[in-house]
Amino acid sequence: MRESKHFINGEYLDSPDSPPLANYSPVTGQQIGIIHNGGEQEVDLAVSAARNALEGEWGQLSVNQRIELLYKVADRINERFDEFLEAECADTGKPYSLASHIDIPRGAANFKVFADTVKNVPNEAFEMATPDGGSALNYSQRVPKGVIAVICPWNLPLLLMTWKVAPALACGNTVVVKPSNETTLSTCLLGEVMNEVGIPKGVFNVVVGKGSRTGDALVRHPGVDAITFTGSTATGEGLMETAAKGVRDISLELGGKNAGVVFADADLDKAVEGTLRSAFANCGQVCLGTERVYVERPIFDEFVQRMTAGAESFTFGKPEDSATTMGPLISKTHRDKVLGYFAKAREEGANVVTGGGVPELPDALKDGFWVQPTIWTGLPEDAVVVREEIFGPCCHIAPFDSEQEVVRLANDTPYGLAAALWTENASRAHRVAGKLDAGIVWVNSWFLRDLRTAFGGMKQSGIGREGGVHSLEFYTELKNICLKL
Repeated sequence: MRESKHFINGEYLDSPDSPPLANYSPVTGQQIGIIHNGGEQEVDLAVSAARNALEGEWGQLSVNQRIELLYKVADRINERFDEFLEAECADTGKPYSLASHIDIPRGAANFKVFADTVKNVPNEAFEMATPDGGSALNYSQRVPKGVIAVICPWNLPLLLMTWKVAPALACGNTVVVKPSNETTLSTCLLGEVMNEVGIPKGVFNVVVGKGSRTGDALVRHPGVDAITFTGSTATGEGLMETAAKGVRDISLELGGKNAGVVFADADLDKAVEGTLRSAFANCGQVCLGTERVYVERPIFDEFVQRMTAGAESFTFGKPEDSATTMGPLISKTHRDKVLGYFAKAREEGANVVTGGGVPELPDALKDGFWVQPTIWTGLPEDAVVVREEIFGPCCHIAPFDSEQEVVRLANDTPYGLAAALWTENASRAHRVAGKLDAGIVWVNSWFLRDLRTAFGGMKQSGIGREGGVHSLEFYTELKNICLKL
């Protein structure tokens, strides 16, 4: 049985006054561990430790000294790669083949990418004349924002946690991380790495437990200077209200109902392969995934046929099995939600092209949280499963007849996180991409990320941008110094 404890001021602590939570394997449905359920006491300890570190040894380090330590963190994650891989897959049930290619390498790389960003981004300077005939020099200086509350989701636990922690630390802040209570193992393991490489105590802290208890106590703590969150739009709205108390900065990456647009001149092999990934990767539990697919009418039937064959080719199994290409959903609660949408699609008259239920699996896996990759056609645009984010392995495919029509359809959503566009016409790609309401538009690709570029959503998909220098804008205060010469 694995035990997830808080990591505070360089030490692992439990919560003796609160019953622990059970941690279940998504693969088998069986309990694999316990998670301590922190509250105000543990949060206060963590925030105090973070504040002391900010004012102590960590705050005295030079940029180059911080960068050297963050490089060591990245290297140590890679040295302990197999441990992080096993922890991540135990929590999520995702195949080793996926996590070893994306989650763990990217989780480590984030520390080096943002260390380099801080090192290489220049500050601005202006010389000005003064009324007395002299001159003055104005120059900018970036200073840490302070103690950052990092609230992480369960779909890509290590990757999305380090996506926030790495730039926060590179900029000189300290952090208190609240991972999802569904996925605590890799975040807690990172505490060992921080100690091993010599990150000062209190710089990286972790509090585990329920969002309604631990997370709420963290974001309400007056010692928190800024909040960064990835998760649902409804939760993000509540966090905005909380952040207003004390006028604290907040960065939100929220929900999406992302569109894929396939024109008749697309390379069909690439479009099908890319859409299979964007709709079904990580069992559809990707905020950037495609749940609405619009295909130009001349290739609609062939596209649906080839997508169906692809969806039916996925192999369910244990994460460590090299043949496994699809894992389970994260929890029974989430599976019930997704299956509820599957039932709603049938009620609304969807043509269930493939899937729509639970696969038959061997006894060792039958109690896991599995669902079939599912494709629908034939629904109107106001159908519930076309409007609402499902966060499962499913998509609705609809035909379109003109460029103007598909732009209108793709943008007809309260969200604006991502879109995927498939066409071999460069002019059309540039024209249509510019019209789509999304923070990132992939053309003839999906999930291809340069970590130096801006990342974030429009409309109800979030506030703010992170990545490269854009992360510096959130994790630092920009100060102007005017020096009279």
